[in-house]
Amino acid sequence: MTGSVGAPAERREGREKVSGTARYAAEYHFPGRAQAWPVPATVARGRVTGVDTAAALAVPGVLDVLTHENAPRLAEPDDPTLAVLQNPRVPHRGWFVALVVAETLEAARAGAAAVRVAYDAEEHDVVLTTSHPGVYVPEEEVNGGHPAVREQGDPDGAFGSSAARVDVAYRVPPLHNHPMEPHATTAHWDDGRLTVHTSSQGAGVVGAVLAGLFGLPKERIVVTSEHVGGGFGSKGTPRPDVVLAAMAARQTGRAVTVALPRRYLPAVVGHRAPTLHRLRLGADADGRLACVVHEATTHTSRIKEFVEQAAVPARVMYAAPHSRTVHRVAALDVPSPSWMRAPGEAPGMYALESALDELAGELGMDPVELRVRNEPDVEPDSGKPFSSRHLVECLREGARRFGWAGRDPRPGSRREGPLLLGTGVAAATYPVMMWPAAATARALPDGTFLVRINATDIGTGARTVLAQIGADALGAPLERVRTEVGSSELPSAPLAGGSAGTASWGWAVHEACALLARRLAEHSGPLPEQGLDVRADTRGAADAESAWARHAFGAHFAEVAVDTVTGEVRVGRLLGVYAAGRILNARTARSQFVGGMTMGLGMALTEGSTMDAAFGDFTESDLASYHVPVHADVGEIEAHWVDEDDSRLNPMGSKGIGEIGIVGTAAAIGNAVHHATGVRFRELPLTPDRVLAGLLDRRGTNDVRTGPAVSGSGPVRQQ
Repeated sequence: MTGSVGAPAERREGREKVSGTARYAAEYHFPGRAQAWPVPATVARGRVTGVDTAAALAVPGVLDVLTHENAPRLAEPDDPTLAVLQNPRVPHRGWFVALVVAETLEAARAGAAAVRVAYDAEEHDVVLTTSHPGVYVPEEEVNGGHPAVREQGDPDGAFGSSAARVDVAYRVPPLHNHPMEPHATTAHWDDGRLTVHTSSQGAGVVGAVLAGLFGLPKERIVVTSEHVGGGFGSKGTPRPDVVLAAMAARQTGRAVTVALPRRYLPAVVGHRAPTLHRLRLGADADGRLACVVHEATTHTSRIKEFVEQAAVPARVMYAAPHSRTVHRVAALDVPSPSWMRAPGEAPGMYALESALDELAGELGMDPVELRVRNEPDVEPDSGKPFSSRHLVECLREGARRFGWAGRDPRPGSRREGPLLLGTGVAAATYPVMMWPAAATARALPDGTFLVRINATDIGTGARTVLAQIGADALGAPLERVRTEVGSSELPSAPLAGGSAGTASWGWAVHEACALLARRLAEHSGPLPEQGLDVRADTRGAADAESAWARHAFGAHFAEVAVDTVTGEVRVGRLLGVYAAGRILNARTARSQFVGGMTMGLGMALTEGSTMDAAFGDFTESDLASYHVPVHADVGEIEAHWVDEDDSRLNPMGSKGIGEIGIVGTAAAIGNAVHHATGVRFRELPLTPDRVLAGLLDRRGTNDVRTGPAVSGSGPVRQQ
């Protein structure tokens, strides 16, 4: 072993990215390449009755306009959101109804503006409520293969007889992924072969979908995703850009690039659906939970069912003999929701951890101690033993680092001029997932090694970490190991998603390199000129059923200052402590943790989208109106981890770390705001207008801006 794993190795592609030589999907310049610009529907539901393309075709440089009347026919996709330009139906506002192809991006945009579309508009419904007449419980599963409903014991009876109870509702608005690089694809046909450069979290998935849509053998399609500027789940499956680019390239006989404008993304690449939560927690006087009931209601589109699995974390976190978790969904005339960083866990843990904080207030108990007191011996839902679970250690270590012991538990007890100060805590969890992958490893005569696998580096440092895993298995210096990733021509591997990428790819890389090391030990004499190759495939191992419940855990601590004049909330300190198996690269891991926590800060304070009832559209569709955190929003932020040795995962002993940072962060901040103000806000984000209104309505003071600090400990319900 060389000690490469765990070291803070710098990302290998860093110099390419900062120097501008890393090529992204829209930057592949084929001779004669054209640009294309989509035309979105301007009605929320209906049918296209006519498309006038004359003015668009008259724009200098415009080559063609694709509509449902002339676009290439596709096989019916498994994902209905990819059936673009196949029929006149408009399932939601923003659905693409035409595509203008031109010599330049400017001409394509001007041509798209000149297209005139006539519609037969229908009545639409886009407003989600828990009492919506169309709300239903999915018949079988929600996302991730989880049952829609789980129940143990008698939760209603246990709640009714509990000494301490909370029955509360929370709302998380629609959220948007908004990766730095919008979705983009460059497609080129040559003698019946399709080459696609696309911004995707999985080139293999894209290739398989395109093969089905266009009726091609997989070997006649090459998909590359060499560099990807983030995805946060929105690039986990193919999106309309890749289908439109391939259709336009076939139609025109030229390479075509489709780069989606950012303001179009919310309607066509998925979003985190809004979730309406009801939590009922019952405990005895000592704080031991008797029941946990979590009911989550969300929306989906009319063309594709996608149910945010927001109640699932309640099946994992705390020991309670009686429980019920239920998912409900309403199909509305909205864009199809999809994956967004920590789907299910991010909104679900916000609600659960906020409710637990409210229960701590009812009990007069420290919220850290309440969580420790309800630590389960086995996974509550399945009864399986945990492969490892060090949540208590995360809470204890976080409390020590944060200085939690000196906290005055009384809400509103700290003031600095117009600022109310408070601290909060929340736990975090994310499941450990792994999928089969294949990898090859080659030893070359010059003493170097080449590892090849169709992994996708979406900005996480996957190239670097896989090289570290390979170097350790080979017993070779890290600088002698090269990696090739991001192409469907490489050995097959799953997409980057579910915090499963590195665990899945790393397992295959470890196996290939360990096998190569054994072959080299048996080899005598010089290596052949082409080197010595081996291949490994983890099918049957990585996807085998486990007897263990496998999860990562963490604890978040936040300190906030609430301005009583403006309602602004500033997070001065944010601390995360995680138990996530063996950390494979200290530098990239800390980056992932901090990035997730920052995204959680945005979820708490700035990020939120509104579905306009009259127009059936998201009103916050770009970064001018959808506010993500910037440097000035982030104060002191720290990420640490506890050492965890878990042999029941994979050869590296690693768990996923890409998503757990966002889980629980919003709850920790919300709990800190309650501690600062005495007001319990139950709807995100905590924007100044919402906070100021709650402060001015607070019971027991005439004007919180000038009144004395509040000493009461009871929560004030702010709907």
